[in-house]
Amino acid sequence: MIPHIPLGQWVADLIDWLLDAVPWLFDAISAVMQVLVDGLTDALVSPPPVVWIVVFTVFALLLRGPWLALYTLLAFLLVVSLELWVETMQTLALVLVAAVIAAAISVPLGVLAARHRAVSVVVRPVLDSMQTTPVFVYLIPAVFFFGVGVVPGVVATILFAIPPGVRLTELGIRQVDREVVEAAQAFGARPGQVLREVQLPLALPAIMAGVNQVIMLALSMVVTAGLLGAAGLGAVVVRAVTQLDVASGFEGGLAVVLLAVFLDRLTGAFGQRSVLSRLRQARGRRGRQQEAPAADAPVGAPSPVGARSVS
Repeated sequence: MIPHIPLGQWVADLIDWLLDAVPWLFDAISAVMQVLVDGLTDALVSPPPVVWIVVFTVFALLLRGPWLALYTLLAFLLVVSLELWVETMQTLALVLVAAVIAAAISVPLGVLAARHRAVSVVVRPVLDSMQTTPVFVYLIPAVFFFGVGVVPGVVATILFAIPPGVRLTELGIRQVDREVVEAAQAFGARPGQVLREVQLPLALPAIMAGVNQVIMLALSMVVTAGLLGAAGLGAVVVRAVTQLDVASGFEGGLAVVLLAVFLDRLTGAFGQRSVLSRLRQARGRRGRQQEAPAADAPVGAPSPVGARSVS
C-alpha cells in the first residue's frame, strides 16, 4: 500500500499560518491594489468619453499611423454606443494595473534568468507549471488571501500574466549577438553598462513582445476576475451567462475584443519604433563616416570628380 500524502492539508495549514503570521502584509497589498485601481478608474471615467477617445486616437496616430487611429476612433465610439464605456474603462484600469505590476516583476526576473544560468534552471519549471495550471486555480489563493472583489481579480491576473514576460525577456537577451557584447566588454564596459547600453536596447523588441503578451493574458482574465466580483466587462459577461442574456454577453465580449485589439496594436508599436530608430541612427552614422574623408581633405585639393574631368 502506498501511504497517503496529505499535500492539500499541508497547503491549507500553510495558508492558515500565513494569515495568522502576517495579516498586515495582505491588508497592505489589498489597500495598495484598491487605491491604484480606484484612482485609475476615476481618472478614466470622470472626463466625458470624447476626451479620452481623442487622447487614444491621437496616441494611436503618433505611434502607428492613420489606420490604427481610425480603428481607435470607431471602436471606442462603438463602445459608447453600446453603453459600455464605464465598464470598458474599469476593465482598462484593472488590466493596466495588473500588466504594469506583472511587467515590473517579469522583466527583471527574465534579465536575471538570462545572465545567471542557475536562476534560469530554477525559474523554468516554475514557469512551466504556471502556464499549464488551469485559470480557475489562480482564484483559490487569491480568494483565501484577499476575499472577493477587485483585489483578488488583480492578484490572479498578475500571477497568470507573469510567465510570458519572463520567457521573452530571457530569450531576447540571450539572442543578442555575443560578438557585440564582447566588443563592448573589450572597450572596458562594465557588466551593468553592457546590460543597459547593449543588451536591453537590442532585446527591446522581444521584451516588448513579452509585455504585449502580458497585456493579452491580463485581458483574458477579465471574465475570470468578474467571477470574483471585479467590476468591468467581466462582470457584464458573467451576468449575461448567469441570466442567459445572449445580447448582453455578445456586446460585452465584443467590447473586450475591441479593447484587446487596441492594446495589442499599441504595445506592438513600441518595439517596432525602437527597431526603426536604431536603423535610422545606424544609417546616419554610415553617412557621417562616408563624408569624413572629404571633410578631412586639405582646402584646394582637387576632388576625384574634378581630376577626371580635367583629364
